[in-house]
Amino acid sequence: MVSLAAEQRVRLPALAAGWLTQTFVHWPFRTDQVQRLLPEGLTVDEYEGAAWVSFTPFLMADVRPAVLPGATPGLPTFPETNLRTYVRGPDGRDGLWFLSIEVGNPLMLAARAVGAPYNPGRLSLTHDGDVVRYSGARRGGSPSYEVAVRPGRPLTPTQRDVWLTSRWRAYTRRLGMLWETPVEHEPWSLRAAVLERFEETVTRAAGLPPPEAEPVVHFSEGVRQVRMGASRPLSPSRPAH
Repeated sequence: MVSLAAEQRVRLPALAAGWLTQTFVHWPFRTDQVQRLLPEGLTVDEYEGAAWVSFTPFLMADVRPAVLPGATPGLPTFPETNLRTYVRGPDGRDGLWFLSIEVGNPLMLAARAVGAPYNPGRLSLTHDGDVVRYSGARRGGSPSYEVAVRPGRPLTPTQRDVWLTSRWRAYTRRLGMLWETPVEHEPWSLRAAVLERFEETVTRAAGLPPPEAEPVVHFSEGVRQVRMGASRPLSPSRPAH
């Protein structure tokens, strides 16, 4: 069951970071359209009979090895944009599978070693009055996106809001195996949001058809106490706990 608060403590984190100024743009898709993009061992996690895909631009802040004290500066803040979907692993537990990750800091490309699909590019995040603007283009110029979002009132999260925004593990694939990375942070503080501009080719590049429904949009000022654990390989028969 998806929960607002972290499902587990990450007692020995590998990395610490903040995820700030985050917009979530979510669409429902037919389950078969998403399942065909997943590796063996993962199945689509449905909500109300649909698979969901989320486009999430944000700022990565103060990324550093967790062994360093909190007062130690991490990497300079930089934009990142994820295209992700919601899955269940071999043991039935819910998590995220990243269809693509666009990043403006080349140092993050080291995460490809654990199977994360990072793509280098030129990304920006700016403020224009009450509007937050995100833009990016992968190296070579495509795919790309231009997004302008106007945050609105604070939300008391519904069950769907929590389901779409709160996940406490991510899956990757490398060396022929699935790997699980646990995550812990404070609950998201969500606001309603309106898209004033949204143009992107990232979903098409990932192998998805055009969305058939209007998106659900959220905004958050972010979470600052993100603790990411070390990735561990999964056995198809590993029991849930």
